[in-house]
Amino acid sequence: MKIGDQVRFLSETGGGKVAGFQGKNIVLVEDEDGFQIPTAISDVVVVENDDYSTTRIVGDKMKQPTPEQTDGRSIKAKLKSGMDEDISEEEPDDDPADKEIAFRKPVEERKGGNQLSVYLAFVPVDIKEISNTEFDTYIVNDSNYHLHFAYLTAEGSSWTLRAANELEPNTKLYLETFNRQSLDERRHIAVQLTAFKRAKAFLLKPTIDVQLRLDPVKFYKLHTFQSNDFFETPALLYTIVENDKPSRSLVIDTKKLKAEMYQSAAPAESSRKQDAYQPRYADRKHRGNPLITKRKGDEDIIVVDLHAGEILETTAGMTAGDILNYQLQVFRDTLAAHAKHKGQRIVFIHGKGEGVLRRAIVNDLSYRYKNYSYQDASFQEYGYGATQVTIK
Repeated sequence: MKIGDQVRFLSETGGGKVAGFQGKNIVLVEDEDGFQIPTAISDVVVVENDDYSTTRIVGDKMKQPTPEQTDGRSIKAKLKSGMDEDISEEEPDDDPADKEIAFRKPVEERKGGNQLSVYLAFVPVDIKEISNTEFDTYIVNDSNYHLHFAYLTAEGSSWTLRAANELEPNTKLYLETFNRQSLDERRHIAVQLTAFKRAKAFLLKPTIDVQLRLDPVKFYKLHTFQSNDFFETPALLYTIVENDKPSRSLVIDTKKLKAEMYQSAAPAESSRKQDAYQPRYADRKHRGNPLITKRKGDEDIIVVDLHAGEILETTAGMTAGDILNYQLQVFRDTLAAHAKHKGQRIVFIHGKGEGVLRRAIVNDLSYRYKNYSYQDASFQEYGYGATQVTIK
């Protein structure tokens, strides 16, 4: 207690301001009228406000919170929630909205979708302006499998990754949009796939690596783009895999090719003693003599058309390897039949296609018939898909 403090009396109503002290036990309290009243120190108490009116006392009482309203809730509400201590208003550290979603809706599988069918689709942005439009590229997953895929293009031997993602079952995914100026950059395309299912057992599918060559001419023709089940507008579809059978890749497996070429070499050698054009398949008959002799100056040139439709009545039930082996048999038997005719020129028409038959013929000429010379036949007479062999 010091001079200037506001005090009130304990034993009676009233109070005032401390004006001074008399000894150790008496304080001089100055009231509103200026009178100094000596009062025992033990009979006064220091207060902050000298307003002792009834209005102030009632107001102070109303401002004081009741025990049941100290934090805005009643004691009953606290007891009901099991929290009778002070409640922190700070936000919890672990917000449920921030947690990673651990639930995935099960995939609705369709009947017949357990065989892989995947397509690369090119959709004109404006089908009415086919000569000027851009093209949207999609990958279509028509199966019950999830797919991890990579979509790449090549320039020479250098590859560029254009898209890689996971594709859900029975959906399509947009990859890119390109115009005609960048079409040349996409002539050589590769798609790599890995198939799997989530949260359930499944049949393991082999990984798929397919390379395709786009024909730029197709992108200039309206009839190239056909109606389909995947888009509301016409689209050009390239098959990556269909019913678990991958599209034939442009990459030639040389070991597999040689195995197909030489797997029946012994029967082929013995067949030379028989009719030169007797097929190895007992249930088939050759279409006829595939040899055509053309006169060129003083020399006869033998022309052999190796197309399957020319040397076989039907290819029903034959695999691609069977047809290739039969074509090679005709090629070898023709050379064997004219082995003694030095200088004889023979033209084999094999067509362009994917070049598999031509590669096989060149391989044979490089290893089996090293002493024979060969070259591309006349384009004007036989087109691009023909090889001329000279017996020596």
